[in-house]
Amino acid sequence: MTAALEQHDWSARLARRAHVLGGGEITAILALAGATDVITFSGGFPDPETFPTEILADIATRLIAEDAAVALQYSATEGLAGVRDYVTGRLESREGAAPGPGGLMITSGGIDCMELLAKSYVDPGDVVVVEAPTYLGGIMAFRGYEADVRGVPVDGDGMRVDVLGDLLASGLRPKILYTIPDYQNPTGLSMNAERRHELVRLARRYGFLILEDVAYRDLGFSSAPPASLWSVAPDMVLQAGTFSKIFFPGVRLGWAAGPDEIISRLVVAKQNSDQCAGALGQRILEEYGRAGHLDRQIVSSRALYARRAALMADALSAHMPDGTTWTEPRGGFYVWLTAPDGVDTVALTAAARARKVAYVPGRPFYAGDAGIAQIRLAYSRVADHLIDEGVRRIGEVLRTALEEQ
Repeated sequence: MTAALEQHDWSARLARRAHVLGGGEITAILALAGATDVITFSGGFPDPETFPTEILADIATRLIAEDAAVALQYSATEGLAGVRDYVTGRLESREGAAPGPGGLMITSGGIDCMELLAKSYVDPGDVVVVEAPTYLGGIMAFRGYEADVRGVPVDGDGMRVDVLGDLLASGLRPKILYTIPDYQNPTGLSMNAERRHELVRLARRYGFLILEDVAYRDLGFSSAPPASLWSVAPDMVLQAGTFSKIFFPGVRLGWAAGPDEIISRLVVAKQNSDQCAGALGQRILEEYGRAGHLDRQIVSSRALYARRAALMADALSAHMPDGTTWTEPRGGFYVWLTAPDGVDTVALTAAARARKVAYVPGRPFYAGDAGIAQIRLAYSRVADHLIDEGVRRIGEVLRTALEEQ
């Protein structure tokens, strides 16, 4: 007779830090990536229309045939030398500053930089300041190492640096401040130049590190954004970049640029996580970028996303109920919508799905309890002809909720 298997309560054995990681919001967003029966404004995905498949196929075929010893092998943890040289040159041409030999590493996307920084520098209870709202992956990265994450509000000119200054004067002492100054996720708004310089001044005075996420910096629709925080203060700023939005996310490549001593610690942390970014993807990026293809891809991507942002603005004006407000991004992937008072956008996700439309409610983008009436709408991957219909369905959901109050 077979003995009954002993039952174990594995949930009871979770590490303490695992209880603060949230309810799987990123997993839910990614799960909708391949949905064909839903108009989804949920994921911040680049449109596959921008992926240069024929060029990439040619480069990959050649690298596998001619450079397999490098392209198919482990790479140095800090990244292949040629790729670091390419990214260094790219930063110098765009930012007017170049990292030194020890001031740059290749990461597995932007989130890798956040995780490595948190792993290396955050002790339980350390204060990390973020924008309110901000990228939910950033909140999760720091909370995963038991940081005390505090939010500072944003307005049309980015983070309210004046509010931050008051908090610092009152005794708040963050170890790290995380910001997305260009076409922010989730609001689509940018920090103006004056606030950038004031933020650097506060960092110097109070001794905290600025983590600058530049995921959308290359995707402005018209004028260039102000100087990056890293170019203004490379001794006080760690820049986290990613090629996921401007190249393609399947290679999971990004960079970290900052003080040499911080980069050296991130390299050690990466050795103990995924060892290195994939060499094949690195070599494809280098060959593609040096040939000028990436610059051309960015130009066409900007035009595509600018057109969709304009279509979103028209659709929102046509279909949202009175009392609804939204941001007007000048770059990036997102519109941030605030529903009329009394609307709970989390509770309405099922009603939206029943109408075959999806969005991300605002709550996960805050470190605190705000966001109940907000919605993040990503227009980047929604086909032009579906934007108006998708927004119309969301308007119906909000209007029905208001009528039932």
